[in-house]
Amino acid sequence: MRRSTVTGSVPGSTSRRPRRGGARHAIGAALACGLLLAATDACDADEPKGPGGAPGTSNHAVSAPPPASVGSRPPGVGDRMWQQVPASSSQVVVVYGDSRNSPDSFLVLYERGVSGWERRAAWPAHNGRLGWTAEHRMDDERTPVGVFGLTDAGGTLGNPGSRLPYWHDDHAFASTITDDAAHAHDFDYVIAINYNRLVGAPPYDWSRPEGVDRGGGIWLHLDHGDGTSACVTIPESGMRTLLRTLDPAARPVVVMGDRERLMS
Repeated sequence: MRRSTVTGSVPGSTSRRPRRGGARHAIGAALACGLLLAATDACDADEPKGPGGAPGTSNHAVSAPPPASVGSRPPGVGDRMWQQVPASSSQVVVVYGDSRNSPDSFLVLYERGVSGWERRAAWPAHNGRLGWTAEHRMDDERTPVGVFGLTDAGGTLGNPGSRLPYWHDDHAFASTITDDAAHAHDFDYVIAINYNRLVGAPPYDWSRPEGVDRGGGIWLHLDHGDGTSACVTIPESGMRTLLRTLDPAARPVVVMGDRERLMS
């Protein structure tokens, strides 16, 4: 039976066509993903433990040390990119892409503390199978570089305690997945990246304010072990942590791209 509910506190921008052979996600019945911490105890509950690895390196060992101050901004983010982060944002997710043409990346959650930005959690990640682009277009299989808001979430599973508004719809999300076991759980949990989408709408909403050719449906969602059509993926534990931690009042954003352009 179809269930569609929205929960969470309502706050205040993505490309998807049907995947070919499990690579594309359809939005609603026809479209698919253009492929893509507040409470400390929430981080601790789901944060993976293991040996350290520098952000953005090809060593995908998960690094999740206790919160540590990293200074006036997250490391590896240059002036031009940092100037796009709203001054009111106190939660920043940084996706460090290995290189322009690589599907491998590393996602780190930072929060602003009394002594500067602090690293809260980190996970190995994947991005577009062909890497990154500053001019994303529908079906280019590259993830857009830039700074984007994180305001809306959802999934085929019930709300795990999301602070973001959460749309639970086991039909709308499930219909975006082809009959491919490797991708069966991709959209258990989803956070929409505000690229070419209506803020405040469900992640699966097809509206594209900048036109269909610019792509859309760029999400954070569960990892399936390889590159995406443009989304960013992390392990399930990471998605639960982000959902329970990202707070609309903190104006969370994602800063993402290959390391070279992140430093610009």
